[in-house]
Amino acid sequence: MDFVRELWAFMKVRKKFWLLPVIVMMAVFGGLVVLSQGSAVAPFIYTIF
Repeated sequence: MDFVRELWAFMKVRKKFWLLPVIVMMAVFGGLVVLSQGSAVAPFIYTIF
């Protein structure tokens, strides 16, 4: 969690709040990739796209 705290401090000091949606979407898609690797949720994820 130290990484998240440092990233937030960087965005706050440098006024780079536009990075937050990019990082959140990358985390969401990364989670979808992890979930779709051989799980029971995979067929439902594939129907979304």
